[in-house]
Amino acid sequence: MDLATGIGLLGGFGVVFTLIMIDGGNFAAFFDKHAVIVIFGGSTAATMIRFPFATMMHGLPMGMRYAFTMRAIRPRELIEEITKIADVVRKSGPMALESMEISDPFLAQGARYIADGYDREFIRDTMERDRDNFLMHLDEGSKIYRAFGDCAPAWGMIGTILGMVTMFANMSDPSKLGPAMATALLATLYGALISNMIALPLADKLHVKLEEEDVSRSLIIDGILLIRDSKSSSLVREMLIAYLPHNHRDELAAEAA
Repeated sequence: MDLATGIGLLGGFGVVFTLIMIDGGNFAAFFDKHAVIVIFGGSTAATMIRFPFATMMHGLPMGMRYAFTMRAIRPRELIEEITKIADVVRKSGPMALESMEISDPFLAQGARYIADGYDREFIRDTMERDRDNFLMHLDEGSKIYRAFGDCAPAWGMIGTILGMVTMFANMSDPSKLGPAMATALLATLYGALISNMIALPLADKLHVKLEEEDVSRSLIIDGILLIRDSKSSSLVREMLIAYLPHNHRDELAAEAA
């Protein structure tokens, strides 16, 4: 699990909760059904106009899933595992991969292609297509959350304007001024919170995850192709180290020495 996402959300809600408690703890005063309808209904409707329905049904749950999960294996660990696979293939042949346990599903898919004897072009085209499709769906999730984050403050302003119109239209009836003012203020509050504490941060987190997956899956593809070409494990390791930051390259070089 990506603890940063969970801790950040809990921390944000904790700040709001603490401020309400300091001001008397009257949580009922911070709920207004009209503001909820304006923000969630309006933002959802506007986002649906931007994207096809199928894209939203796929992108929203996928985005939420990957915003809260960490990649099981980092690039450095991938290089180590790919190096072991290359060593096994050089010593025992491709068929030995059938009994080898590989933790990363995408890497396991590539190893299976090698064991089954597929040619280099098939492996490259198939794995690159899988990578690109996965990244496209992850990017869709990021765009959907960003669109929701863009819409929420605007709909908060719409709710504020509607509340003010209602308030000014009923200046002669003091009993209606309070609910209208609550709608006006809480709509802006909800819009700001949804946008800046949930939607936009999740969109940015998904973009970071997309870049991480792009690097990791590209590394795997290159490693699998090198193994398919019967390159030595040391050569595979040296060529894949280029994917790592410089500090990690130095650490691997020191370990190898």
